[in-house]
Order: sequence, then structure tokens, then C-alpha cells
Amino acid sequence: MSTGVRLIRHRELAQTVDYAYAAVAEAPVRSIWVAGACPLDAEGRTVAVGDYAGQAHQVMCNLVTALEGAGASLTDVVKTTVYVASSRQADLVEAWEVYREYMGTHDVPSTLLGVTVLGYDDQLVEVEAVAVITGAPGPGDAPGARPA
Repeated sequence: MSTGVRLIRHRELAQTVDYAYAAVAEAPVRSIWVAGACPLDAEGRTVAVGDYAGQAHQVMCNLVTALEGAGASLTDVVKTTVYVASSRQADLVEAWEVYREYMGTHDVPSTLLGVTVLGYDDQLVEVEAVAVITGAPGPGDAPGARPA
């Protein structure tokens, strides 16, 4: 199984950003929509209360796990949205830096948003993703996956 993702940059747009402006997935591909990954541990408790970077680490670990459950990885991601419960740009940047650490050179199109509140008690960070993969393993073929 290989990634079907090609990241697009355009010479007429700023080259100083740390994300691609677009992504292309050549057909046929299998699409995966991942619910917003939250900073929850296996028991459903919010981790790293008050810590944007700590929550971002947990969020990205949970995102990796969710993708693996669908037979994908971070390099299969074509688009993300990063939500940070803050009106302070410094808090958004703190979460973004952790996100970028996990994404490495796979700098997919992404939107970073400051929001007033997220769904779980003490939650500060959430990341949702769309991924595509070539080839089509069956549902639940990935380790730890279970059909709904």
C-alpha cells in the first residue's frame, strides 16, 4: 500500500509557509475521514490540563492510532484542521509546533483556528484529518481496528 498524495506548492504564492497550498489524490484511492483527535487517554480522561503542547502531543498520538486503525499513516493525510481553544496567537503557535513535529516533511494543506471552546472538559487542542491511500484493504484489516 502506498500513499496517493501529491502536495502542491505554487511559485506565485509565499514560499515561507510550512504547509502545501493544495494536495492531489490520483484515483482510485480509498478516502478516510478522521474525527477530531482529542487529548484523551485510553480511559477517556483529558490529559495535560492547561498545557497546549502536552495536549497537542496526545492529540497527535491519538490521530496516528486512528489512522492506523483505518490502514493509513500521517503521510497519507491530504488535509487537516487544527483547533486550539484560545484567542492568543502564541497558544495556537505552541500547538502548531507540536503538530508540525509529528507531520515532519509531509506539510499538507492545513487550517489553524482559534476557537472559544472544545467538546471535552479542559480540552485545548483538537486535530481532524482527511487521508487517502491507494489500494483497498478491507474494513478492520489494520491492527486494533474493529468494524463499527
